[in-house]
Amino acid sequence: MPDRPTSEPSVPEASGDGALSRRSRRIPEATVARLPVYLRSLLEVAETNTVTISSERLAEMAGVNAAKVRKDLSYLGSYGTRGVGYDVEYLLFQISRELGLTQDWPVVIVGIGNLGHALANYKGFSARGFRVVALVDADRGKVGEQVGGIAVRHLDDLPAIAAAEGVAIGIVATPASAAQDVADRLVAAGVTSILNFAPSVISVPKGVSLRKVDLSIELQILSFYQQRRAGLPTLPDPAEAAGVG
Repeated sequence: MPDRPTSEPSVPEASGDGALSRRSRRIPEATVARLPVYLRSLLEVAETNTVTISSERLAEMAGVNAAKVRKDLSYLGSYGTRGVGYDVEYLLFQISRELGLTQDWPVVIVGIGNLGHALANYKGFSARGFRVVALVDADRGKVGEQVGGIAVRHLDDLPAIAAAEGVAIGIVATPASAAQDVADRLVAAGVTSILNFAPSVISVPKGVSLRKVDLSIELQILSFYQQRRAGLPTLPDPAEAAGVG
């Protein structure tokens, strides 16, 4: 089973106005956020040549309840078969299509420091339909450097790169101080989807999609749970410290 289905399995699908209304039906953001988790779980079971999967099993793998799985998948027009479950191959196709993974999305990475190098060398992007077409940095000393088989270009070349490559997604991997300027340049170049790895809050105009990945915040959340698990002391409740109650 390939990581990214490229053709539709031979499973009947609704046609006409019904199919159109399903494709245009609004899917809640919470459901969209869970679809990649379902996809990952399905890829895992597909590797074992599993043909069907129940909503209960998929829910267990995804860390949600079965009712939520069934509700989420109903937005895709997939309802499974009672007593049988969902066809794994077809469900993989449906979710991949809904997430846009059956298409090719040109990506530019801006900021070729340690994180930028790691992202440029990550092979998982292409397996999911995200093709890194350009690497960009403001440091002219890095221009021409080969990273992941791609030569680094200067930030000033961004408009030309976006136009020539049809860049759909921009990844910001710069220091915090440069993130907003880079986002502004991406938007000005016509890029309408931005993934921000910089440890800063940036703003984009209406019509531009922005997602943030803050590794330090995730580590701090893990630290919270690790501290609780280890039974380490935390700050006393202010009310208790003041002798209130």
